Amino acid sequence: MAGQVRWMSFPRSREVPPLGRNVIEAFEEIHPRIASVQHDLSSNEVLAIACPNLQALGFDVETGKKQADKIRVPVLFGENGRFEKSFDADAWHRQEGFVIEVEAGRAVDNNQFLKDIVQASVMTGVEHLAVACRNIYRKNDDFRTITNFLETIFVSDRISLPLKTILILGY
Repeated sequence: MAGQVRWMSFPRSREVPPLGRNVIEAFEEIHPRIASVQHDLSSNEVLAIACPNLQALGFDVETGKKQADKIRVPVLFGENGRFEKSFDADAWHRQEGFVIEVEAGRAVDNNQFLKDIVQASVMTGVEHLAVACRNIYRKNDDFRTITNFLETIFVSDRISLPLKTILILGY
């Protein structure tokens, strides 16, 4: 199944929210251009291809590496309500509290998916996270590695996350 968009939502007892379904469709539409079994794209290249579809859904999307191009999601507020601490997101739908992170090779190798989950968990107003990862990276099934890890977290019931849903998309 590595030649198609694969997805799984956690906790598995909750249905994917409507915006999550739209995000899945957005990635399915561009999949021939980003499929990890055929293309060796960086996360920034995948995000650039996904950008028009995500913007059409109402997401603010990172368009470059300059500070003005980044999407800052607040974590802590300081004096006069200024952001005192924020994290960058690849895409953010403020009204729906939905953040998207697009990963490539670092998703599993550097445990970037875990950092994405922790950061989204402390972002103000964020209730939903989607992490897009390669289906295959260096002959490993990154999608399956991440979903197995999340399954363990949710089944063990020892860690409670504040996010309503975590959607993993394998491209």
